[in-house]
Amino acid sequence: MNKTIRRASVFALLLVFALLLRATWVQFYEGRALADDKSNRRNAISTYAEPLGNIIVGGKAVTGSAVTTGGDLRYKRTYTDGELYAAVTGYASQSYAPTQLEGIYADLLNGTDIRLKTALDTVTGKRADPGNVITTIDPAVQKAAYDALGDKKGAAVAIDPKTGRILAVVSTPSYDPSTLTDANTAGTAWKELNADPAKPLTNRALRQPLAPGSTFKLVVAAAALEDKLYTSVDEKTDSQDPYRLPGTRTDLSNENPSAPCENASIRVALQYSCNNVFAHMAVQLGQDKLKAMADRFGFDDNSQDVPVRAYPSVYPSGMDASSTALTGIGQFDVTATPLQMAMVSAAIAGGGELVSPHMVSQITDGGGDVLKDYDDDASSTRVVSSSTAEQLQSAMRTVVEKGTGTNALIDGVTVGGKTGTAQNGENNSKAPYAWFTSYGKSDSSGEEVAVAVVVEQSDAARSEVSGNGLAAPVARAMMRAALK
Repeated sequence: MNKTIRRASVFALLLVFALLLRATWVQFYEGRALADDKSNRRNAISTYAEPLGNIIVGGKAVTGSAVTTGGDLRYKRTYTDGELYAAVTGYASQSYAPTQLEGIYADLLNGTDIRLKTALDTVTGKRADPGNVITTIDPAVQKAAYDALGDKKGAAVAIDPKTGRILAVVSTPSYDPSTLTDANTAGTAWKELNADPAKPLTNRALRQPLAPGSTFKLVVAAAALEDKLYTSVDEKTDSQDPYRLPGTRTDLSNENPSAPCENASIRVALQYSCNNVFAHMAVQLGQDKLKAMADRFGFDDNSQDVPVRAYPSVYPSGMDASSTALTGIGQFDVTATPLQMAMVSAAIAGGGELVSPHMVSQITDGGGDVLKDYDDDASSTRVVSSSTAEQLQSAMRTVVEKGTGTNALIDGVTVGGKTGTAQNGENNSKAPYAWFTSYGKSDSSGEEVAVAVVVEQSDAARSEVSGNGLAAPVARAMMRAALK
């Protein structure tokens, strides 16, 4: 063999060796990434080759699967009462990434979760029978909230204070997830939903923090009692009316100028929603103590999973005294989701203990065997003392019985609540947000529920926008449904 042929042979051998190395690298190191690539059509074909598992509400599936009429995707997702449960289920689409519970439990629902595989499945590579997601949602409470919100833009959440089980998650306007499931029609629906200025795809209950207005006064009152600034909700406070914001020439007045807000007790200040009392109280406590209390209720938590990741509610820092005063009435840069304000009422109703909120009870395999029980895993934290909680419960009852929250009264139920009307837009140029957060306890059964409702926009005249007028009736409907 001459030198030229020998060199050519060695070069060819090196090329073959390089090709083998590259093939090995692609097969064993990049194979998973390529398999998981969203552009890999085989993933969608595999996912929709068989019916998916289901999301269960009240013992019944609110999802299903239907055979498609053409193409290489054999099945598509279907929904029962899709608009009612969209804020819970999210959607599973042949064209778009799944959301909400559909996304979190995608592997379980399509049968690829390793916990579903039997030894035979592992050997044969067969996809396992899909599992199911059993939610904590009470269909009666969910429907009560959805119907009561109606055409309003808003959201509502209900929690069982004893267990942390989320009984309702509603966001309006809603959408029908079924319009996004079929690859042939999903594109048109997707464009229409995203072009809608009302943003129906936004989960307002969990993922749209807004100024909570006077509902935040519950957090300020809790901080004042825990810090011993005041030892009782019936102790007179040192509160001028109107209250001049520190370092400014601006006087903070009250919605009701005839309300007895000067030096009012915490009970009276909550009853009449006295801005002067809580603005001054916030300055007396200082932003650090207020932030510490807000955080104990769940504010500023960037990992609040229920199991859907909720956007954090925020109590700001780095403020001057006048801004701190405004946070005392739930304004400036304070924001909260309905989930967060429901957690505030749940902690107060729970004697100062907050049980971790969750909207999935169990996940099961295809045969119904429980893979994980989230009710058993629920943990609790002490937010305020039982004495503080009892005093706040009493003051919240006064709000409903003879204060700003009378529209939440229910026969046979002990109800405590707090209204809120939050400024919206530059110089309050837009319609205010109407809030109501409350707890209810059945006088006969002892069952409890905590709720929070926000109405962002309605057909009510601006002068008629109030927490009692718009949000409290929604909360009342939810509490009635929860407490039967």
